[in-house]
Amino acid sequence: MSNDILDLGGRVALVTGAGQGVGRQIALHLASHGSGGVAVNDYVLERAEAVAEEIREAGGKAFAVQADVSDIDSVRDMVAKTQAALGPIGVLVNNAGNMGANPHPDIRRPFWETGPEVWNSTIGVNFYGVLNCVSAVVPGLIERKAPGRIITIISDAGRYGDSGLEIYGGAKAGAAGFMRGVARTLGRHQITANNIAIAATETPATAERMHADPARLKKIFSGYIVRRPGQPTDVANMALFLASDASSWITGQTYPVNGGFTLAL
Repeated sequence: MSNDILDLGGRVALVTGAGQGVGRQIALHLASHGSGGVAVNDYVLERAEAVAEEIREAGGKAFAVQADVSDIDSVRDMVAKTQAALGPIGVLVNNAGNMGANPHPDIRRPFWETGPEVWNSTIGVNFYGVLNCVSAVVPGLIERKAPGRIITIISDAGRYGDSGLEIYGGAKAGAAGFMRGVARTLGRHQITANNIAIAATETPATAERMHADPARLKKIFSGYIVRRPGQPTDVANMALFLASDASSWITGQTYPVNGGFTLAL
């Protein structure tokens, strides 16, 4: 009998955007705490396969699945394949984000100089991606009549606002608001829904840019109470907690995992 209060009790987990960075670490954390299997999603199948192999080498069960979360048909196919390979999904982690799988070349221009053709990749993955995944997973969660967990990774850009990231921040704020409504709707089914808001986090994709200018990096983190970049493990620890029964009386909340960049009551 496990004494691990974070043990997932055999729940199958689906983690989107898990081929690298924060998503990868979340997948590894869930696999190492009693998950019945982890579906590792990524837009690039090879990345997903590499993480799934890491999990299998550590003695866990994993399935790699390619999908573009901004495409509802692709998401429905992903969920069907996951459940055929691992069983019913009990934990959904909406981690896929950033500027989308194929961001427009003008994505860094001021938003008022662009239009929907530029904005849509960001809104697609960060807002519609969450809607698509939740809508595809929820019917199975309700049918099982067992506790379920939905977790969405947002950004402090959606809480605090961030110059130059207006579309991204708006999409993340929309996802957070959607999750609060989901929490109210699904609570009677023993399904919780929570957000994790992250700030500057060091991953293989951001490390080179983050450390290219040490003076600028020091200035950035002078505004943080804990003066260091976040690590994928910081986020994965909170995701594991929210996926476990240790958080069974917590829903509709947004947890900042941000080194004190912004504070919440």
